[in-house]
Amino acid sequence: MIWIIGGTSEARELIDKIRDLDDYIVTIATDDGKEFLKGTKFHVGRMDYNNMLDFITQNNVNMIVDLSHPYAKKVTQNAKKAANEKGIKYIRYIRKKALSTPKGIYLNSFEEAYDYIANIKGDVFFTTGSKNIGDFEKIRSKNRFIYRVLPTIESIKICKEHGVNMKDIVAVLGPFSIEYNKAMFKEYNVDYVVMKDSGKEGGTLNKIKACEELDIKPIIIGRDEEEGYHNLDFIEKIIRGNI
Repeated sequence: MIWIIGGTSEARELIDKIRDLDDYIVTIATDDGKEFLKGTKFHVGRMDYNNMLDFITQNNVNMIVDLSHPYAKKVTQNAKKAANEKGIKYIRYIRKKALSTPKGIYLNSFEEAYDYIANIKGDVFFTTGSKNIGDFEKIRSKNRFIYRVLPTIESIKICKEHGVNMKDIVAVLGPFSIEYNKAMFKEYNVDYVVMKDSGKEGGTLNKIKACEELDIKPIIIGRDEEEGYHNLDFIEKIIRGNI
């Protein structure tokens, strides 16, 4: 059995490529991904390392294909460790990083971002999801912070838990075009846009371009280097045993 760790648009793309196979199972962290996996055998729920070991045993997994989000570092660390423990093959798909822009601020981590944002003045539009809202709110001071999050109960709950006003919550599902981003950034009249380096697939390039056209400063939170594959077609060949 092949275990595909989902959570990204590329996971759905890979599943479409191998729908003729019947020896794979997809895992997603929350129920929100169900609508994208119709006709697919999948398991919903977050897993720690021990859960992963049990999952591998229970499903006779002999290969892990990790297409989790590039910032879900703990998931990848645990999946690699579990594959090594069980002596099975592990394959990691990696999004290419976005190109840095001379007009933007490229930081190496969330920790660097907290330090930098704590010292700026102006309105800031966050496109980094809901996970780090609590940490950003600690450094908000008198600035206005607007958060673009997924339109899920969990995301809204996190916003409310940290005292984010309704007028500062934008709950909408991407991907977003350059023009859509421009319209949104312009509507809120922001000075900065904070984003992860989620690559082209994650919409980072469109956000950067929108910022450049509006003369808004993009703040890009980088990520660690990883070993793996950038090409889904190549991964499909591995799954099918052609490589």
